[in-house]
Amino acid sequence: MMQIAIDKDKCIACGRCVDICPANIFSKEDGKITLQYEDSCIGCGHCVSVCPQDIISHSLFPIEKQHKFSYGDYPSPEAMMTLIKARRSNRAMSKTPIPEDMLKMIVEAAYLSPTATNSQNLEFTLITDAEKIRQVTSFTITTFYNLRKKLANAVLAPITKRLMPKVYAMVPMLDRLKAEFENGNDKVMRDATAMLIISAPKGDRFGTENANLSYQNASLMAESLGVAHFYTGFVLSATRLKKGKLEKELGVKGTMCAGMALGMPKFKYLKYTDRKEINYTKL
Repeated sequence: MMQIAIDKDKCIACGRCVDICPANIFSKEDGKITLQYEDSCIGCGHCVSVCPQDIISHSLFPIEKQHKFSYGDYPSPEAMMTLIKARRSNRAMSKTPIPEDMLKMIVEAAYLSPTATNSQNLEFTLITDAEKIRQVTSFTITTFYNLRKKLANAVLAPITKRLMPKVYAMVPMLDRLKAEFENGNDKVMRDATAMLIISAPKGDRFGTENANLSYQNASLMAESLGVAHFYTGFVLSATRLKKGKLEKELGVKGTMCAGMALGMPKFKYLKYTDRKEINYTKL
């Protein structure tokens, strides 16, 4: 059980813990801070991190797990915006392995993302084995090619073509993917030398949201390290058609909710282009 305490002799009753706590376990009455509903604590550590007097003790965050930092060490807003504008998928990957320290930083960045109710229940599977990456592609192509057979069925094809033209348009693309793969060209994972799978417990209500927040952290870190990467949406779509099959084949815990292909780039982008004009509503 978590233990939380306030050194009331040193507390200045600034109220920061009261304002910051998402579980509302702190209250301010008669100029004093008190604890209430301690069992509701979600273990986020906000109270420990915000206290200017360092007088909140929390069993999850002993002194060795607390680290002071300076906002001056942050990248400037301009630098951060440049990173966001310049970041894009890069599917032109070399066969050079990604240095181990870079992979660890990418995984750590993914792990440090926020999760609903601070559940921290995501699982991370890093694949660097070339045969397992090929297995991911084989599963994806096989799954979609089985769908392609149905789309091109003599009875269903006229209906699909008329009612779902975008879906039917996948038929020649899937034929090309399969042919390329049989000729040794992986157009799904694009010669990635690593893959990061982010999974959540089966049935987790916020699994997809948590995993995609995690992916964004990993993506920004990969970009800052100069590692090419892209979101494996095609693979994810296949896992939804064959629920649990790829996870079982690879030994992945839970349900795969996000995935990232990684590799050292053959070349880097030289410029970024403007997106469509921003359109938002201010209420």
